[in-house]
Amino acid sequence: MTIRTSPTHRTRASFAGGIALAAASALLLTGCVAGEDANGDAAAAGADDAAPSSSEWSSDTLNIDFATYNPLSLIVKDQGFIEDALGDDVDVTWTQSAGSNKANELLRAGAVDVGSTAGSAALLARSNGSPIKTIDVYSQPEWSALVVPGDSDITDVADLKGKTIAATTGTDPYFFLLQALDEAGLSKSDVTIQNLQHADGRAALENGSVDAWSGLDPIMAASEAQSGTKLLYRNVDFNTYGFLNATESFVTESPDLAQVVVDSYEKARAWAEDNPSETADILAGVASIDPAVATSVLERTHFDIDPVPGDDQAAVLEKVAPILVESGDVASQGAVDDALDTLFDDQFATAADPS
Repeated sequence: MTIRTSPTHRTRASFAGGIALAAASALLLTGCVAGEDANGDAAAAGADDAAPSSSEWSSDTLNIDFATYNPLSLIVKDQGFIEDALGDDVDVTWTQSAGSNKANELLRAGAVDVGSTAGSAALLARSNGSPIKTIDVYSQPEWSALVVPGDSDITDVADLKGKTIAATTGTDPYFFLLQALDEAGLSKSDVTIQNLQHADGRAALENGSVDAWSGLDPIMAASEAQSGTKLLYRNVDFNTYGFLNATESFVTESPDLAQVVVDSYEKARAWAEDNPSETADILAGVASIDPAVATSVLERTHFDIDPVPGDDQAAVLEKVAPILVESGDVASQGAVDDALDTLFDDQFATAADPS
């Protein structure tokens, strides 16, 4: 789904107090002259060479995704933070991503400038030559788990040997499955993996076409609540972070817009913390789920993290990296190592004020 937004000033519920953006971020978000402070000095890193005025940005278009697995994107879109910052000078187009694999496809094709994925999916894409950079970490979620029917006689991961499991390749649930199998002494060859998009995986589980599903919230939470499925195996350490990625060309050519996006995400992070009920309502509306289900999803999602991509995320991805090679998803360990060394661009999240 692609939604073109004619930039207009919105007066939605105001951002609750107590959390102030840094001066450079505030200038960008209010549409004031960006790139200079009151004394005319250069502003925060990343904006020096492309400092726009309120009527002149580096581009007159911005293409960005939203996704139910990224609740902050829903807030940014719903509250109009980006449109308010850019005014009438930039045309913002929103496109929905159905999964990390779809966001990666959009980024590779240049259909979006900024897209949201799981960390593992971003590493996979970069390892296979997609020119993307992670510019912000939007959450630390427990969004993946192994799911079985409520009446299944499968009681642990080892019982999955010889079974058929639905998973969306190139996404966190897929890599969650591979890690869970490895921990149980199994490999990908010990099971049959059906590559189905997340919603189709739920349907296949519930109609008996597969024995298990490596699920993704909020679809997984809805399946639990509505169909009585149960989580066979959970492990928060096997869930990689939520990454906000941009194409390298966008980062190079439009650092001013990239900063606006990241500043808007940090405003949404604070808004989510201050407005949990409203956040659940927004998620419920976009995902077509009950607000109570949305609340349970958000309870498994941590927004109060450092948004700057760095050591914590690298440590998680270093565990996933060998699995990408062993599974044949990446040609060599060298390709993964190079991707890990070049994936992060922390200038925008560093310039933003997460507190």
